[in-house]
Amino acid sequence: MNRKVIPDLALGFGLGLFALAEALRAAAPYRDAARVDFGDPKDYWTILVNSLVVGWGMAAAAGLHRRAPGAALLLVWLAGGFQLVFGVDILLTELAVMVVAFGCARWGSTAVVWISGLSIPIGALAAMVFIRSHGFPIGETVGTMIYELRLHFWPTGSTAITGWLLVAVVGACLLVVPWLVGLLLRARATAGEREIARQVAVREAEQAQEIAHLREQQANLARDVHDVVGHSLAVILAQAESAQFRTETDTEALKQSMRDIATSARSSLQDVRQVLTGGADATSQTSGGLDSLIDGVRASGHEVLAEVTGTPQPLPPELDVVAYRVLQEMLTNAIKHGRRGTPLTVRRSWGDGLMIEVSNATDDPSHEAGQGLIGMQRRLDGVAGRLDVRREGELFVATARIPVRPA
Repeated sequence: MNRKVIPDLALGFGLGLFALAEALRAAAPYRDAARVDFGDPKDYWTILVNSLVVGWGMAAAAGLHRRAPGAALLLVWLAGGFQLVFGVDILLTELAVMVVAFGCARWGSTAVVWISGLSIPIGALAAMVFIRSHGFPIGETVGTMIYELRLHFWPTGSTAITGWLLVAVVGACLLVVPWLVGLLLRARATAGEREIARQVAVREAEQAQEIAHLREQQANLARDVHDVVGHSLAVILAQAESAQFRTETDTEALKQSMRDIATSARSSLQDVRQVLTGGADATSQTSGGLDSLIDGVRASGHEVLAEVTGTPQPLPPELDVVAYRVLQEMLTNAIKHGRRGTPLTVRRSWGDGLMIEVSNATDDPSHEAGQGLIGMQRRLDGVAGRLDVRREGELFVATARIPVRPA
């Protein structure tokens, strides 16, 4: 059982016992009466049962004030209506309506809060009607106290209306105070819940941002590895294939091919290590680095026509890396998909920006697909660059434009 339910059950059970005691006391004067017809207003059992209906209804409402404030409010109205219809004397147990008023304002839904607030003046009017019809049937001590209050506030010229009007006002105040206290605590709890929700939202946003950052790092790592390994393997494969056409007597050319393969593999291994240790982006790829890529492709046996226009200028490290990786991927695609035996053309043009263009003859329809082009596009997007790919007859042309900022 939920521990929070125990106090409510104890409250309801205790008020139920108190209501039983009040009902027995109210019916006691008629225990030995000669009348035995059940249903007579002055019959012992009628008074006992009617008092228990009202008292236990109020006790049950008090027990439900936290868990089901709407049901508690309904029970109060049912018990009160029963009391008006059958003229049951007012019981001290009915002070449980203060608990219900508090519970409706504190834990009730918006509709229950409004209905309970409207119930207070309506209940006060019902109490006025009851007192006007039945007087002050709430015990000699309480009745005397109300009578004295009436004389104090209206010492002369008072009428009967002043007494039940006073009871209505006092009763309304007794309900308004716990209802307002419940509203105050509700507002504080709502503010606390909103603050908690805000903190949770902030934490979730931070976690989402961290996850997005990690995924971006993972994507960058995968892209770098793809570029490095793909280019190196393409160059090594081209060098190995060209070695097949060497004659057995041309041992020096074969040795040179093996040296070129070893150099490419060693360079690839070094690049992969830099990528995995996070040092690849910190490595400045100068214009000499771009030339080294072209020289590596030439060494693999491919004919490369290189052209540079404009005045080369040093680039910031982040642009150096982008230029290097983009040209690297362009050459990889050209080697992989290009028609063997035809030259590759590499143009670099310096001006307001750096334009890199690689064109090659190809018969491969898959030249325009793959992760390589996506990786180049993402790299260029990161520096406000642009990538264009197109076919011009038998040629496949890839053009990258990188905005130049002073190093």
